[in-house]
Amino acid sequence: MEAISRIFDLLKLNKEKYNSQDILATKVKGSWEKYSIDDLINFANDVSRGLLKLGIKKDDKVAIMSPNRPEWNFCDFGIMQIGAAQVPMYPTLAENDINFILQDAAVKLIFVSDEILFKKIDKIKQELNLELTIYTFDKVDGTSYWKEVQELGKQNSSIDLEPHKAAIKADDLLTLIYTSGTTGTPKGVMLTHENLMSNVLFSAPMYPKEIRRALSFLPLSHIFERMVVYMYCYLGISVYYAESMETIVDNLAEVKPHCFTTVPRLLEKVYDKIVAKGHALTGVKKSLFFWALALGHKYELDGKNGFFYELQLKIARKLIFSKWQAALGGEIIAIVSGGAALQERLARVFWGAGIKVLEGYGLTETSPVIAVNGPFPGQTRFGTVGKVLENVEVKIAEDGEILTKGPNLMKGYYKRQDATDEAITDGWFHTGDIGNLKDGFLAITDRKKEVFKTAGGKYVSPQVLENKLKESVYIEQVMVVGENRKFPSALIVPNFEKLLEWASRNGVSETKPAELIKNEKVLDKIWLEIEKLNANFGNWEKIKKFAVLPNEFTIDGGEMTPKLSLKRKVILSKNADLIEKIYAEGGKEDHHV
Repeated sequence: MEAISRIFDLLKLNKEKYNSQDILATKVKGSWEKYSIDDLINFANDVSRGLLKLGIKKDDKVAIMSPNRPEWNFCDFGIMQIGAAQVPMYPTLAENDINFILQDAAVKLIFVSDEILFKKIDKIKQELNLELTIYTFDKVDGTSYWKEVQELGKQNSSIDLEPHKAAIKADDLLTLIYTSGTTGTPKGVMLTHENLMSNVLFSAPMYPKEIRRALSFLPLSHIFERMVVYMYCYLGISVYYAESMETIVDNLAEVKPHCFTTVPRLLEKVYDKIVAKGHALTGVKKSLFFWALALGHKYELDGKNGFFYELQLKIARKLIFSKWQAALGGEIIAIVSGGAALQERLARVFWGAGIKVLEGYGLTETSPVIAVNGPFPGQTRFGTVGKVLENVEVKIAEDGEILTKGPNLMKGYYKRQDATDEAITDGWFHTGDIGNLKDGFLAITDRKKEVFKTAGGKYVSPQVLENKLKESVYIEQVMVVGENRKFPSALIVPNFEKLLEWASRNGVSETKPAELIKNEKVLDKIWLEIEKLNANFGNWEKIKKFAVLPNEFTIDGGEMTPKLSLKRKVILSKNADLIEKIYAEGGKEDHHV
């Protein structure tokens, strides 16, 4: 096999090396429909020829706006094989962002998943008078169906794709990914074949050879899942697409995957559900559960806890943790977590349970992986995002910011030389994250833009506080505020399920969230939780006051990005009056409003 330098070269490699029979799988009417590497190649080639007949040429922009499904991959490879650039768009994008992207990228053709998205895009097309062709993945009356592109390609099977592929170089644009625009107008990140391929080749050694099946549910619109799916193709790993976020538990049981990628928020939910089940146990079973849990939280890597601990852990894994593994399908070898900071105690307890959770770090601009923990001895360190990839360089600036360079670094921001020059100095990309490097392991301490100064001139890292507060079973989501204020405070979304259980045990009659959060007993309980978790922070960092919110932060509500990170500016804006109340002078000496 000759050297591979472009992403579509992965198809030929997979065919020659693995001849995968279920490279992609999806659930259709209750059963799993599988596609072989031959299917993927044929679909991609048909789409390539169809697009050429429709007048799409090298460097044109073609968008895909859809949840994960095999058609996403068929069209992705079909687009790249003729040198066009794919523009992935989250199905949940706000209308103003869609308007901006379609115009900024001059998108000529877009594939959307269903009728709802078709109507959304068609409305924008009419309003902006765009030259845009829309195809749907679902068959919808009155719309153009994506298989029409495929059929057009089949009818023109004499078109030789090899000259088109040969004209594509490793540093040609593969994709244009618009960042979520939490700080204003979205920026188009230009990533090349080489950018993605460098990440695929140097992340792949982290995957044990036993991994043959993966479940995929993080959006392919995000570079993290997309790079990983390319890597699965490189490693001959089969990709099974979960039906939705709601069906993940059922899909895990059916697919029995060896690995999946996730974001910390989902792992937190899994952990909370497991602990809730433990609380529901009685007698000896309950005692055993919490004994095992306490043991898991003390877990140290590479046998550092000693012989007696390892003996106890063996028993705990057999009696308790085996059920955790069964809940994840029973065959999990590794889970890769990215997109946000993972609580160290979660990594520790999952490893203790025999489930290797590997935290990594990167950005869209870095294709994305900069560093990642590995599953083999000496490759992981708790509290870090792992070792920097071999082909990537990292240095820490004087102010603590992480700077990086390497073949994974983007070409720049599309039509934004000003933003590119601001982000890259002498070849070094400014990540906007604060961290440190020790023994080759990278640790992230906060986002540079999120670290704030109190009125007293002290620096506070909100992410560290937030991760600590989320250790409480009663706290579902939290955002720390306090820039230029006397002290830090917290906006808290409780875990209403746990809070209701506590309320019924403690004589609180309110059951509706909006009423529950006004009850003094409930507020005192939350304050006790905060005080307990505040204990090890410096006095200037401690949360002094808090406010409880009745509704969860969501993507649809605009408070979270598609990878489930907080959109701080939006949350600050929506809760401006409440925050003013927190810091209002006088009144009761309560810790809450």
